Amino acid sequence: MIFKYKGFNDKGKKEKGTIEASSMEEVKLKLKARSILYESIREERPSLLQSFKHMRAKAISNKVLINLSREIAAYVRSGMTIVSTTKLLRNQYKNDKRTSLFLSTVGTFLDEGKSFHAALDSQTVYSLPHFYKQSVKVAEERGVMDDVLMELARFMKEQERLNKEVGSALFYPGFMILVAIGAISFMFAVVVPRITDIFKQMKQELPPITEVVISIGDFMGANFQLIGILFVAFIGVFSYLMKSMPAFKYGVDTLSLKMPLFGDIIKKSELGRFAYMNALLIRSGVPMVQSINLSSQILKNTVISGILQKAAKKVVEGSRLSAALASDEGVVGIGFIQSIALGEETSNVPEVLSNVAELYFEDNKDKIGIVLSLMEPMLMLFVGGVIGAIVIAMLLPIFSMNIG
Repeated sequence: MIFKYKGFNDKGKKEKGTIEASSMEEVKLKLKARSILYESIREERPSLLQSFKHMRAKAISNKVLINLSREIAAYVRSGMTIVSTTKLLRNQYKNDKRTSLFLSTVGTFLDEGKSFHAALDSQTVYSLPHFYKQSVKVAEERGVMDDVLMELARFMKEQERLNKEVGSALFYPGFMILVAIGAISFMFAVVVPRITDIFKQMKQELPPITEVVISIGDFMGANFQLIGILFVAFIGVFSYLMKSMPAFKYGVDTLSLKMPLFGDIIKKSELGRFAYMNALLIRSGVPMVQSINLSSQILKNTVISGILQKAAKKVVEGSRLSAALASDEGVVGIGFIQSIALGEETSNVPEVLSNVAELYFEDNKDKIGIVLSLMEPMLMLFVGGVIGAIVIAMLLPIFSMNIG
């Protein structure tokens, strides 16, 4: 529950804000821990819309997490404590109520004596990525909080940049596909049935291509709404199965890796993210096994993630990572395994993994550029071909009538 309070801080200045707690007694204890003499406390009862947003908007955005990580790292590096940092940042984010509440809640847990990792884990304002919280835990234990947070911010910023580049590049082809679907649907559902009525009145024998187009047009005209409902339902069911059925997601991920060209792009994207994150954690002093497990948790493809987690178990038993991955050479690729083997032989695994990540990201960037450059003319040819076929199918009977 969220409570609003008014009171005075330890300097005698008026202070008001919000605090997360399960009961009024807990609010009072938290305010006492923060040396705030409360004047009034009341539970904030959000509207129905606000409640819906609160339930749906719990995942922290990359932008907010990147900014917070950088700012906390900078303040800690300058000598400030985590407690002082959260208080300072809470004032800076006072216009962002959710983030301000997040920082306030974390600050309260810190005042109670909890570690920064425990405070992040206990708060329920934002849901943070598991790998992020574990990285903070390790950094806190080893006293390298500022370095790890800065590296995490760089990693997330790089991932956000890549996602934006791909999204921007896919915008035009996506727009073209929507226009193509709309134009073809309009031709089949509206134009073709009207011309068909003319042919039916004249009772003329029609060419096979015209009959096929008319059949498609009749079907789409009669079932246009049903097709739309089925399409939306398919997307909804597919999304549900991907989230709730691990076996189904595993099957889809397996098929995606076997796709020509796209499978290689997906594989290198996942392995690049793993290599970058693993290098970051190893440099921060995280043991190899723990860094493999944490790095594999940020991957979206369950096939590759499962292979890496299985390899981590073999590393615990005393095997090298390169040897542990050898049995799955067909999925991860011989180049990736050989790179790790080279790093292990030279005791330079973090640097090798960083180079592999950079190489894979650049390679994917080039491949995606080629795919997108080919996609535009192919889409135009496809749309032009379909519309051209419809036009020819409609004109052939008219030419036949004129010749007759």
